[in-house]
Amino acid sequence: MNVVESFGLGVSYRGTWALRDCTLAVPEGHIVALVGSNGAGKTTLLHCAVGLTAPTTGEVTVLGGIGAGSPDALERVAFVAQETPLYRHITVRAMLTVAANLNQHFDRNLAEARVAALDIPLDRRIGRLSGGQQAQLALALALARRPDLLVLDEPLARLDPLARHEVMAVVMSAVAEEGLSVIFSSHVVSELERVADYLILMSHGRVQMVGMIDDLLSKHVVLNGPTDDAERVAESFAVVESQHAGRQTQFVARIDASVEIPKSWVAENISLDELVLAYLREPSATAMSGPLAVSANRAGR
Repeated sequence: MNVVESFGLGVSYRGTWALRDCTLAVPEGHIVALVGSNGAGKTTLLHCAVGLTAPTTGEVTVLGGIGAGSPDALERVAFVAQETPLYRHITVRAMLTVAANLNQHFDRNLAEARVAALDIPLDRRIGRLSGGQQAQLALALALARRPDLLVLDEPLARLDPLARHEVMAVVMSAVAEEGLSVIFSSHVVSELERVADYLILMSHGRVQMVGMIDDLLSKHVVLNGPTDDAERVAESFAVVESQHAGRQTQFVARIDASVEIPKSWVAENISLDELVLAYLREPSATAMSGPLAVSANRAGR
């Protein structure tokens, strides 16, 4: 089953495309990292998936073909926005009551247990909680709905390193205990490699790279060698990005097991951070896997 599936999805605001020709099939059971520069279309894609934004073109479904935003989808998909929408003038206890009244399958015992584990006082007004506590409370409310899909839009953006670690620990625990699927957008790429196993990279409103993170990393390398030999070596690889510094050249490239690394060149494993940055710097380069066709566009050539 695919937890999110889209075909030709596009969203236009007053003639400007925020999302264009977005075709995706995200399998269930993964923690999916959605990354990209500001304005890449990440939030628009998530808003379409949870029913907050109507597509201009194409379609999007969730959880095996359910219409995004339909009553069934609303019962099974939980969404936490970056601004953690909470009623800041009421207490935590009152917020739990509001959530229970608004959600048919809300598990108040679970929510109270998570709040207690976080040492968040039930009688404290939400506006007096720290940013990390508010993010944790919003996450606890979402998880108490017992969703099949949890969607998080920039949950780490306003948090300090300790709070980021604590939020992701809760997400990982929920995945392990309940087997839910998670999609979260983030600019903190260093956090992704530790928790996510599936990647969607967006650029200029389109999907640029998608696939299992281990698979994407295994098919890319950083090549270092003499600039005099760079043009010849580039002919043997799908070069994503090239950088030249004097007599040395560095390539980020997709590799084929049948192609040997040239003598005098060194191949190094690539990190997720290096991979994401290389593609962001070269918007014309793409890498797709799974149900999407693999494109071997060469950038920096």
